[in-house]
Amino acid sequence: MEQKRVVITGIGTINPLGNNVEDYFASLEAGVSGSAPVTLFDASNYKTKFACEVKNYDSEQYFDRKESKRLDRYLQFAIISAGEAMADADFAEGSFDSHRAGVIWGSGIGGIKSLQEEVLDFAKYEGVPRFSPFYILKMIPNMASGHISIRHHLCGPSYGTVSACSSSTHAIIAAVDQIRLGRADVMVAGGSEAGISESGVGGFNAMMALSTRNDSPETASRPYDAGRDGFVIGEGGAALVLEEYEHAVARGAKIYAEVVGCGASSDAYHVTAPHPEGCGAKACIEQAIRDAGISPEVVDYVNTHGTSTPAGDIPELKALIEVFGDHIYDMNISSTKSMTGHLLGGAGAVEALALILALQKGIVPPTINVEQLDEAIDPRLNLTLGEAQHRSVRYALSNTFGFGGQNASIILKRYEE
Repeated sequence: MEQKRVVITGIGTINPLGNNVEDYFASLEAGVSGSAPVTLFDASNYKTKFACEVKNYDSEQYFDRKESKRLDRYLQFAIISAGEAMADADFAEGSFDSHRAGVIWGSGIGGIKSLQEEVLDFAKYEGVPRFSPFYILKMIPNMASGHISIRHHLCGPSYGTVSACSSSTHAIIAAVDQIRLGRADVMVAGGSEAGISESGVGGFNAMMALSTRNDSPETASRPYDAGRDGFVIGEGGAALVLEEYEHAVARGAKIYAEVVGCGASSDAYHVTAPHPEGCGAKACIEQAIRDAGISPEVVDYVNTHGTSTPAGDIPELKALIEVFGDHIYDMNISSTKSMTGHLLGGAGAVEALALILALQKGIVPPTINVEQLDEAIDPRLNLTLGEAQHRSVRYALSNTFGFGGQNASIILKRYEE
């Protein structure tokens, strides 16, 4: 059976660099850091006192007061991102069959802030337990897809994906499969996260995963730098409207890019550390290239997982060198986490939008904050250091790798009629 083509016809985001796609793209191109001291809770006693928060956010700009209280922050980011993407896709009434349109949404930890608040409130009482009737609905990671499907009357496949930092890329892959297999014409896919809380930051601090560069938050996320000391936690979300190609053309939709390759693998090595030789990453990238039906030599840009951790950055680069050979030196590589921080389960969707910037506008976003390149990294690699670079990009790859050794890669192609 011939696979159906899948294109992107709508995009939306709210993240540390912008509360919509236009602002996000402008900040990516300018090399803006989204990291600053934490304002969402008192972090004065924490090892890490900074994060990449969504800026100038007031939930009541988007939701009425009652609804705002019933929605965890990760759900709010999901609804906002999907709303922008659906508006951008500009569906006329009756332009799709609601039973052939669905939602697959990724979140690694769901409503962790709501869980924390309910448990702490419960601990205050003796006797009859007291919980909010909205507690479970605010916490579980699949609820984002439920809210999105209800708001846009999408009656097709609707569920959540949970694979730590790969969650939203896996959501995109699963949504692509629904269309390729002929089960849907339109799918909303993406991810969101809101883990900047006492329990979120405290938990990652306990694992010694976060940077503690408290004297310079804006430079703390520094993939590939010799002095990197951990990732910077971020929050936000992003959504893509995926559509079967013929369906999109028939309704005259604008098309941002085509999803041509998907890959998934497991390191089967360690619960947090990637395989030191990048074996799982290599298998995942190779699978995406095979799925796209292309040779490695046609890929122009890679947005790496690049979290700014010593254990993670090097194996991924090893995998890329193994896959691309000498062509690696003709490619652009960058980690936009140097600007957004690490959005955990929302990272893959936010970074997929960065590929669209490169494909559509010929702008490769930079890796910022690299002062001294790690001596283990080949200096011939073009890591797009310091500022955006302009080049023609036809194929672009995005990698996301999660705790548990769960890997996901996607390849987008510049749209050509």
